[in-house]
Amino acid sequence: MRDAVVVEAVRTPMGKGKPNGALAHVHPVELLAHTLRTLVERTGVDPALIDDVIGGTVDQVGEQAMNTTRYALLSAGFPESVPATTVDRQCGSSQQAVHFAAQGVIAGAYDLVVACGVESMSRVPMWSNVPPGADPFGPGVAARYPEGLVPQGISAELIAAKWSLTRERMDAFAVSSHHKAAAAWDTGRFDAEIAPLDGVSRDECVRPDTGVEVLAGLRPAYHDPAFAERFPQIEWNVTAGNASPVNDGASAVLITSSETAARLGLRPLARLHSFAVTGSDPLLMLTGVVPATEKVLRRASLSLGDIDLFEVNEAFASVVLAWQQETGADLDRVNVHGGAIALGHPLGASGTRLTTTLVHALHERGGRYGLQTMCEAGGLANAMILEAV
Repeated sequence: MRDAVVVEAVRTPMGKGKPNGALAHVHPVELLAHTLRTLVERTGVDPALIDDVIGGTVDQVGEQAMNTTRYALLSAGFPESVPATTVDRQCGSSQQAVHFAAQGVIAGAYDLVVACGVESMSRVPMWSNVPPGADPFGPGVAARYPEGLVPQGISAELIAAKWSLTRERMDAFAVSSHHKAAAAWDTGRFDAEIAPLDGVSRDECVRPDTGVEVLAGLRPAYHDPAFAERFPQIEWNVTAGNASPVNDGASAVLITSSETAARLGLRPLARLHSFAVTGSDPLLMLTGVVPATEKVLRRASLSLGDIDLFEVNEAFASVVLAWQQETGADLDRVNVHGGAIALGHPLGASGTRLTTTLVHALHERGGRYGLQTMCEAGGLANAMILEAV
């Protein structure tokens, strides 16, 4: 059976997703084009050989509408004959792009394919694709959940309450993310994955000097009297400090088979070993990473102890800490170069950002297996296992 391997993985630095952010001046199509161009430059592949480009973007509206991935490859100078599509599995959009790309290679539908993602949250703010007064769920969902679904911040609070996660513990986790990210930057561990853009060469949201005392002064980010009455168990411990920021960024990986890599003279970095996707309670929303982890390990015939490194998207500290309590994973192996709380979470780009970091971290640290998983809006989660080669 054919395999699927990553032969290059790159990302932009992550800018603040605000009008004054370091990458706010860059159109999202150009953000993504930069990573596609970098893949070709670093590998030397003829872009005409690429069978498809699969990109993830969440808010597909305005400057991120009309199949952003297609225009990114045209801007990058790829031949017009190269096709592209843009997918949306919410925060896991570009991880889903990796799944689709690898599955296509394994099935024989592709020989060479790019999985990628982009989000410019400064130019296309979150929820831009839902006009005021619009109902994206419909009457059937309203009937099934008559008390109503909740925003992600409330889900993060419900998770904190259910798993008894204190403010102090979540803040300490957030501080650790910043310190690990700062250390990774200072020791050059991001050098292989970064594609500097317009003079921006470092992630903008990493705060090496932050501490629990600083974070303790932040107010709850999602307190709401109506939700407080509905959910009296919530202690309102989620803040801007222990949640991911909004960001601008793009990332991309080049995927092929071992056979094609050898023919083209490309060096495989990791084999895409196993995949899983799950649905979960859309009220808690962000807990799907637990069953997704169990499912992908089962499919891979591996145990938690076989995994050298984990990348678990830090949408909120409560998500990763609840996942750790349920799985028993060693936190010393989780997000070893920092996570989204420090590095940033440009929605559609985060999946392939995690893949990029995991591929390079496995090689840098001499690990064999890495597991990546992401929670996603609506009660979804992707998980996959990579094997360094």
